[in-house]
Amino acid sequence: MSRSARWTAAVLIILVALGYALWRELGAAPGGSVDAGSPAARDHRDADTPAALAEPRARADLSPCPAPGAGAGPAALRGISLECAGDGTMMDLAPALADRPVLLNLWAYWCGPCADELPALAEYQRRMGDRVLVLTVHQDENETAGLLRLAELGVRLPTVQDGRRLVAAALKVPNVMPASVVLRADGSVAEILPRPFTDADEIAAAVNPSIGVPVE
Repeated sequence: MSRSARWTAAVLIILVALGYALWRELGAAPGGSVDAGSPAARDHRDADTPAALAEPRARADLSPCPAPGAGAGPAALRGISLECAGDGTMMDLAPALADRPVLLNLWAYWCGPCADELPALAEYQRRMGDRVLVLTVHQDENETAGLLRLAELGVRLPTVQDGRRLVAAALKVPNVMPASVVLRADGSVAEILPRPFTDADEIAAAVNPSIGVPVE
């Protein structure tokens, strides 16, 4: 191989490596979602103390997390306790999701498609009322940033802080965000939807038939 050919090959290798690194940095993934990356080792940062979170929580003004139902809830989520982002209390996840259809939405503050989808989820919850519970699961250890993102969007859905991504692991959700999990009232998984939604009508069309709720 000539010297110029070797230089050309070397430059091509470098360009391919740089392109792959940029792809990973941007979190490219099929279907408009983003690569969720590696789970964190903790649910939130050391900086996210109760005192530091007080103002972001007040700004977000989230709806309360659900109270436990009478049943045991989804078997895969039993034993998982997460912090309710709205007030900092710990919530035993499975009982809180018992006896009702649930739409779990897995997202992170830095995920652009997640931010686009969250207002549609809030509108879907408004339409469904008590027939379906929408609970968002913030999958990044920067809890402050998650609260500020919700405040910015004006989305007040109940939210749990899950920096370790325990919910995704327990339910075997693909490693992309946003992703949604539809749970039937008996706790069984009806659908896993690793894709973003654009509006409440699209959410209802994808979710409601699998849980027996009419699409309005």
